[in-house]
Amino acid sequence: MSAEEMNSRGWNNVDVVFVTGDAYVDHPSFAAALLARVLEAGGLRTGILAQPDWHSAEAWKTFGEPNLAFCVSAGNMDSMLNHYTANRKVRNTDAYSPDGKTGLRPDRATLSYCQRAREAYPGVPVICGGIEASLRRLTHYDYWSDKVRRSIVLDSKADLLVYGMGETPLLEVICRLKNGEPAEKIRDVRGTAYRLKQSEDLPEESATVIHLPSHEEVEEDKSQFAKMTRLIYENLNPYLGITMVQEHALEAVVVNPPSLPMPADELDRIYSLPFTRQPHPSYGKGKIPAWETVKDSIQIHRGCFGGCTFCSLAAHQGKLIQSRSADSVVTEIKGMSNAASGTENKFQINKTQIVSDLGGPSANMYALGCKNAATMKICRRLSCLSPTLCPHLKTDHSELIRLMQTVRKLPNVEKVLIASGVRTDLALCDERYIKELTQHHTGGHLKTAPEQTDEAVLKLMNKPPIENYDTFCTKFAEFSKAAGKEQYLVAYLMAGFPGTTLNAAVDAAVYMKTHRIRSEQVQEFIPSPFALATAMYYTGLNPITGQPVYVPRRLRERRLQKALLMYDDPNNYHDVKSALKEANRSDLIGNAPECLIKAYPPKILSMRQTSKVKRLERQNVRDKKIKEDRRKFYEELQKQEELNGRKKLFGSGSSQRSH
Repeated sequence: MSAEEMNSRGWNNVDVVFVTGDAYVDHPSFAAALLARVLEAGGLRTGILAQPDWHSAEAWKTFGEPNLAFCVSAGNMDSMLNHYTANRKVRNTDAYSPDGKTGLRPDRATLSYCQRAREAYPGVPVICGGIEASLRRLTHYDYWSDKVRRSIVLDSKADLLVYGMGETPLLEVICRLKNGEPAEKIRDVRGTAYRLKQSEDLPEESATVIHLPSHEEVEEDKSQFAKMTRLIYENLNPYLGITMVQEHALEAVVVNPPSLPMPADELDRIYSLPFTRQPHPSYGKGKIPAWETVKDSIQIHRGCFGGCTFCSLAAHQGKLIQSRSADSVVTEIKGMSNAASGTENKFQINKTQIVSDLGGPSANMYALGCKNAATMKICRRLSCLSPTLCPHLKTDHSELIRLMQTVRKLPNVEKVLIASGVRTDLALCDERYIKELTQHHTGGHLKTAPEQTDEAVLKLMNKPPIENYDTFCTKFAEFSKAAGKEQYLVAYLMAGFPGTTLNAAVDAAVYMKTHRIRSEQVQEFIPSPFALATAMYYTGLNPITGQPVYVPRRLRERRLQKALLMYDDPNNYHDVKSALKEANRSDLIGNAPECLIKAYPPKILSMRQTSKVKRLERQNVRDKKIKEDRRKFYEELQKQEELNGRKKLFGSGSSQRSH
């Protein structure tokens, strides 16, 4: 991370400078650490430039001129999503910064970082990647500026963009640069995108090359935006080998086919690299919230075939599941338990280990996938679970159950938890998994995500009907009772999703009250780049069917929907009351058991309001006194100025007579 550390290794310079918007944590959950370890294992000297001061290019000169390239990433999150809430308000904390401090990365960090790399060393190739670049590789809708933006390949002026999980394509690109191949000639690597200059010919359309609607067409016509989105998602299967071309005025962006799934042995090799699993020592005792959350977790697979439309995971990690071997997972847990002691954050040899989460993008997709290899290679389905379960999908959880049984029996392992990410409709396909989960791997609460209750909205989300979730709740309660445990499900719901009307939100609140569900957290839908639901939000169309979709755009309506999903919070009383009246559901206001809220505000709220009124009254008195004092001060000042003016005008003695 510094020139001193570089020199201590006996290096005069580095091959690659990895620029990241996150604090540097040498943990496999942090992309910069994972990719840097892969490059290191490939014999490449790598410097980490974590959260550099982007106001000048000086930080980019920390290690001198890199031999091969700058690799630029905004971090584990899109920088705009990291900075702003669903209401476009600035967030108070940054989970990927020391002590949650904000302001350590710029808006649209990829653009700033690439620009500074060019300024520091103009001739050095710049490769951008990470979630921000990956999901902005083509024309996309940007919620924070409320406009359609062109590909980040053009705006960043990067030589190459690596999208998706970057270990394989990035290593290939860097090795080819090391062998003397110019960056502008490296155009055949899967999982990369590049700019096609005006002077170059466009690839002709064919069975493996499709031309998307141009940026100008998409910008002017929302139906073309929807068409573009559908084409992208229908051709994400890497085995189809589809290259996508999109014209941008006189230039074009070419996106090569996605990287092929990584075999288990290669995935095992990557996770066996010598991660310290710790933040860099330069942070001292500063806590990095994101690391505190995942430091004891184990990722057992990649990818997700659920196809939720509000999630961009399929466009980034892919739909095909890539699983680690059981031996690899066991080795990592043993390494955590036996890590050398010496700091307060490291595990002690003589202490038992609690694995906080054993999972991945979805906790129960380990070792699952298509049973028919030939069908898998031509499949264009967006979800293997929705609208119906694919008959080719393997749903037998046996390998995952064996893994769970193995890791919890390891020496010095006290508990292995699965805290979240369970796809409930998939779990119902193998009730043995639910039994195993409730008996041994639930720490009192299990977070689940029904998201909504309205059938039409759930279809737009690619989620199962709410009756499916009810069945899972019943099974979870039965198995918990049989195990002699009092355990609960924590439901996560979403407000403001396309298709959600105020009446649908009311129905969701009634469902929650009927089923005695109290939502711990309600997420407001944020239209993130590249997601199918974002296309719905922007165009008002379902990009797959072309049918119109209602979109709750007004901030007030989104606020009322969120309040309804947390109707039992006293602070939401007035919003809930307004929402019920607007939805013509005043029957839910009153003292009857089925009512959501009482006819009058809760006493605690009245006391708070009274207290607030009193504070405002006292403030008004103070403000009036300040205004009165200020008025008197200016009156006295004006009188003094008038007096001084008369003295200057009339004067006295000989000077007046001389005049």
